[in-house]
Amino acid sequence: MSMFSAADKERISAAISEAERNTSGEVVVVVAMQSDGYHYVPPLVAAIIALLVPWVLIYFTHLGLVQIYLIQLAVFALITALLMPLKMRTALVPASIKHLHARRRAMEQFLVQNLDTTAGRTGVLLFISCAEHHAEIIADRAINNHVPDGVWQQIIDELTDHIGEGRATDGFIIAIGAIGDELARHFPPGDDDADDLPDHLIILP
Repeated sequence: MSMFSAADKERISAAISEAERNTSGEVVVVVAMQSDGYHYVPPLVAAIIALLVPWVLIYFTHLGLVQIYLIQLAVFALITALLMPLKMRTALVPASIKHLHARRRAMEQFLVQNLDTTAGRTGVLLFISCAEHHAEIIADRAINNHVPDGVWQQIIDELTDHIGEGRATDGFIIAIGAIGDELARHFPPGDDDADDLPDHLIILP
């Protein structure tokens, strides 16, 4: 992913380690290129348009049925091909649907990264889905009992502002630090803390 260079990844990994140094909580950062392929969208849109083609040709031309059918197939194939690039097919999906897909993948990653298995139920996931322009923080129940939702949203708002300004790495480092501060405030480090979860940036296709 071009958003992060090797040096950027190292800085983010260092920020995760620093955030966890002062708390018994665990922080995992996941960036997904997309939360769904939306490959069904281009043929769906193309089929709707192709279904309208015969009506136009029947009323405004003298073409035969075979010719109309072939044109209909050509229109379907052409529109499908034109809409297949990721940006095109993603742009056709309603924001509410993209949010649902991104939210679902975030919850999946919370489980896949074993954030629900931390000893004190103090795992936190910072999740970004690029194609859907979606960012969120998911915290286990022990943390949510102490930290109001508005705190997480404030961190996300600042992160997305930095991403919009082209300073994604700085935004991630600030967000990770803020998450670490909240964890340290409520969950100080213990003598038997085990860092079993990855401290590096996880990038998904």
